[in-house]
Amino acid sequence: MSTVSDVFRSRLNQTFTGGSTGTEAWMDDLEHGTDAGFFGPGSATWAVHGGSHGIVAGVRALLVQALHPGALAGVADHSRYREDPFGRLAGTSRWIATVTYGDRQTARSGSDWVLRLHERVRGQYVDAHGTTRPYAANDPDLARWVHLAFTDAFLRAAQRWGGPIPGGADAYVREWAEAGRLMRIVDPPESEAELRAQMNGYLDRGELLVDSRTRDVVRFIKDPPLSRLLRPGYRAVFQGAVSTLDPRHRSLLGLRAPIVGPVELPVVRTTKLVLDGIGAVLDDQTGSERAARRRIARLQRADGSAVA
Repeated sequence: MSTVSDVFRSRLNQTFTGGSTGTEAWMDDLEHGTDAGFFGPGSATWAVHGGSHGIVAGVRALLVQALHPGALAGVADHSRYREDPFGRLAGTSRWIATVTYGDRQTARSGSDWVLRLHERVRGQYVDAHGTTRPYAANDPDLARWVHLAFTDAFLRAAQRWGGPIPGGADAYVREWAEAGRLMRIVDPPESEAELRAQMNGYLDRGELLVDSRTRDVVRFIKDPPLSRLLRPGYRAVFQGAVSTLDPRHRSLLGLRAPIVGPVELPVVRTTKLVLDGIGAVLDDQTGSERAARRRIARLQRADGSAVA
C-alpha cells in the first residue's frame, strides 16, 4: 500500500523532473562512462547543484528568463507551458544533471542533443525598443541570457539554503562556464563579478521587457495547476525564489517580497522548512549523483586508487 510519503515523492518527481520514482533510466545511465566528468565530488558545481534548493533555483530561473522577450517568445511559441508549466524545467534539469554528473562524453553528447533540439525553435519577437526581430534558441545572445539566468539562480539559491561552496561563488561560476561553452556560448562569465556584469548589461542596454505575455507567464509560474498536495509548499518555494531576485528584476516583474503592513515575512525560514521536508522525502542526494558516485568508485577501483 502506498504511504503518504510515497504519493508525495511521486508527485514531486512527476512535477519537477518528469519522472515518477527519481530513478529514471537516463539517471542510471550516468553510472556508465570512462572518466569522472568535468566536475566531480568536492567541486563547487556538485555542492551548488545538489540538494532540494535546486527547485527554488529552477523557479527563479524561469522568472528571470521571462524578462528577455526573445527567450520568452521561444517558450510561448514552442512549448506547452499552459498544459505543462514545468515540462521545460524538467528537460533543462535533465541536461543540467547530465553535464553535472555525467562523464565528459555524456555531457558533450547531451549538450549536442539539446542544440539539435533547439534548431527548430525559431520565430519572431518584438524587442524592448519596438523592433521586430528574428529569434532562434541557439542565438548566442539568447543562449547567454538563459545560461546567466540559471547560473545566477543556482548560485543564489545555494547561498541562501545550501551548504558551503568549495572555493566560493567564483569557483562555481568558473566551473559552470564549461556548461556554457558546451552550449557554444563565447566567453561565459568566470567569476561572480563577471556574472553580475553580464546580467547588468541586459538591463543597461534596455533589452529586458515586461508586457502582457510576460505577465501571463509569471502568473502561471506563480500559480501553476499543481495537485493540492503540492500547493502549500510550492507557495513557499515561489516566495523564496522571489526573495532572491535582483530588486530591479523583481520590480520589472511586478513582484515583491511578502509583507504584512511594514513587516517582511520570514520567507527564508519558511522556504527552508519546505525544502528540508522535500529533502527528507526525495533524499538530498539525487539519483544522478548516486549514479555518478558509482561510476567514479568503479573507475577508482579499476586503477587502484582510494575511493572517496
